[in-house]
Amino acid sequence: MNIAIVGTGYVGLVSGTCFAEMGVDVTCIDINEQKIAALKQGVIPIYEPGLEDMVLRNQKAGRLHFSTSLSSVLDHVEIVFIAVGTPADEDGSADLRYVLNVAHEVGQAMNNYVLLVTKSTVPVGTSHLVRQAVQEELLKRNLNIEFDVASNPEFLKEGDAIKDFMSPDRVVVGVESEQAKKLMTRLYRPFLLNNFRVIFMDIPSAEMTKYAANSMLATRISFMNDIANLCEQVGADVNMVRKGIGSDARIGSKFLYPGIGYGGSCFPKDVKALIHTARENGCRMQVLEAVESVNYRQKEVLYNKLLKHFGAELKDKTIALWGLSFKPNTDDMREATSLVLIRLLTDAGCSLRVYDPVAMPEAKRILGEMPNLYFATDIYDAVLSADALLLVTEWKEFRLPSWQVVKKAMRGSLILDGRNIYEREELIAQGFNYQGIGQ
Repeated sequence: MNIAIVGTGYVGLVSGTCFAEMGVDVTCIDINEQKIAALKQGVIPIYEPGLEDMVLRNQKAGRLHFSTSLSSVLDHVEIVFIAVGTPADEDGSADLRYVLNVAHEVGQAMNNYVLLVTKSTVPVGTSHLVRQAVQEELLKRNLNIEFDVASNPEFLKEGDAIKDFMSPDRVVVGVESEQAKKLMTRLYRPFLLNNFRVIFMDIPSAEMTKYAANSMLATRISFMNDIANLCEQVGADVNMVRKGIGSDARIGSKFLYPGIGYGGSCFPKDVKALIHTARENGCRMQVLEAVESVNYRQKEVLYNKLLKHFGAELKDKTIALWGLSFKPNTDDMREATSLVLIRLLTDAGCSLRVYDPVAMPEAKRILGEMPNLYFATDIYDAVLSADALLLVTEWKEFRLPSWQVVKKAMRGSLILDGRNIYEREELIAQGFNYQGIGQ
């Protein structure tokens, strides 16, 4: 089976590589010539564990190809996946220009039946716009070529994307025709050996499922962060509360970990987009509006703890940050809490020493040359002469540091654990002033 995937970001590159791993002949398309040239040389533009080896293996096997020209492969593929970005506009709506550009290009170049599948996260109703765009171009060419559209939203977690694709909880597919259903069934048949479910539904429901799933997970995070903040006020321990409610089978334990706010490319954008879609249709998503508000506030929690501890003396303090990416196992810093903290702390006159195992190049690209911002070489370099240490991202290498070395390197003793990965009693015994979230 031959397919094309347009877009070589997290979704497109991971999806294309995993399809190739299962025997599909895949061409990944991107208009960025430098990125495609690098991919052909085996240089991966994103950090995702296991992806580089899989790309190289499938390139060598002749199943995975890279190109800048969609039109050159259209006559030879049965399915074209759209996996381009849909960034949020200022009003929260999803920017569909890149999705529709692909649809127009397909309509301009297609000569045979093709199934056009949106894998990008798109608002309900996008499939109709995609169909219109293809049809417009066919009318300009005075052609009447049959084609179908479908929706196949992704549910990949950055850092675990390959595992999620190869062994998913479920695959959601929205279709309008029996032919489209047969093609998608054939494509996913190799994966059925792992006994996971392919759930077919109408296209609007598939489009909504993606937003609803991410918004539910974001809701659980913000709910627990609200509970954590209340726990601090009443003397409860949110870790105990989490265990207590997570053991309820009706609730479950996933996404009940309090912290310092969610970030990344999915949750913030998808919550905004669903709120915007509701407003366009005369509704208000009051719960999601609260979720978003809680998340904004939560990203400032560590800064507020610093203010409470140092007060007016926060200026000129040296603060160490462990972790810059929005979560472990990725270099993605979109909507990362670290960016909020860095802005607040530099505005307050602090000097910062920051370290991340993977995201340092991305951080330097985003932040550039900033006064009072030092990019450390390792975790111990980061805490040198620091008055306080902020754990921002729970990378594994941060879990068991040598606290004796940290203690000697720091000038102060305050540790703010934004992810509750340390044992309070252990750090207090080491002579630190430890504060977690919701404790």
